[in-house]
Amino acid sequence: MVARRRQAAGPGPDGAPRGPAVLVVTADAALTDAVRRLAAAAAVTVQVVAEPPDAVVWQSARLVLVGGDAARRVAVCLPRRDEVVLVSSGRASRDVWQLAVAVGANQVAVLPDADVWLVERLASATDLPTRARVVAVVGGCGGAGASVLATGLAVTAAQGGRRVLLADLDPLGGGLDLALGADAVPGLRWPDLAGARGRLPSSTVHDALPRLGELAVLAWGRGEPVDVPARAVEAVLGSAARTHDLVVVDLPRAGDESLANAAVRDLHELLVVVPARVRATAAAAAAVRRWRPRVPSLQIVVRRSPGDRLPARAVADALQVPLALEMRDEPRVDAVLDRGEPPAARRSGPLRRACEQWLETQASSAPAA
Repeated sequence: MVARRRQAAGPGPDGAPRGPAVLVVTADAALTDAVRRLAAAAAVTVQVVAEPPDAVVWQSARLVLVGGDAARRVAVCLPRRDEVVLVSSGRASRDVWQLAVAVGANQVAVLPDADVWLVERLASATDLPTRARVVAVVGGCGGAGASVLATGLAVTAAQGGRRVLLADLDPLGGGLDLALGADAVPGLRWPDLAGARGRLPSSTVHDALPRLGELAVLAWGRGEPVDVPARAVEAVLGSAARTHDLVVVDLPRAGDESLANAAVRDLHELLVVVPARVRATAAAAAAVRRWRPRVPSLQIVVRRSPGDRLPARAVADALQVPLALEMRDEPRVDAVLDRGEPPAARRSGPLRRACEQWLETQASSAPAA
């Protein structure tokens, strides 16, 4: 189960009162209206009080916004705490900074100049910390089968009850929504999210994308190619990492370097898929050189077709990379994809077994929820 953001006050697990996620202390009507407008943009519920609250509510809120009008009263009657923002409107002045010091604020937001920053700060206050295991898959050579493995991992994890995002970062790959049979399912694609930036509200990505049960897919669509900036990739994948159990990223073998860096920012593992052939191994060496400095863990998956005689261990030794899996070819996988059936949806076969094996080995080291 995925925990949801805590928006309202209520009893904690020990029966003690729990404060709101975001507490606003101000009697200034104009400032209240401005904060409520920004909170709505961040999809966050706030509790506004005109007078300093009791100490329990003050301490238990995850973020406190103190209006300049209330700062001196708060400083007199409440203890210092972390995660306090002094909020005022107009222009920054010496008085504003003195009030921030008095109340022990970590930051100052002068509206409307700080509107965008405060929206992101409000969203982050109610987001869960990063909880997903983030894995990327890339082909060591052309036709290695990386997209099939990425899709198989996502399908297998989702059928096992995990909340999964499958992110397609290869605009020339044909579309992973098509591989899932979800190309007609409504939802946002990368071109719709090209303007994303900063820290998105936690529910935004999963709720807006095409979904098959617990599996959401972010693909490119069938329209004209659109340049998606690195900041959009960072924003979307960062939000996904906070709200899913597993994020699987299908990487292109080449492309924009800033986009590549953004795609692996929250990564835990990169799997390089290499056919068990000499030329494929030689080609994969370039992929290893490109990605190894960027990722915390790089492993290879050796794919074995009928007639391939190169041992998986020899491939790993040649590339000087740990071996994650050895996987036999999936029979009739092209026919399955042409019918719009997700790979690994059948609960037997070498692809499904390989995906289950990898997921089982990662379970013990998965990030805490």
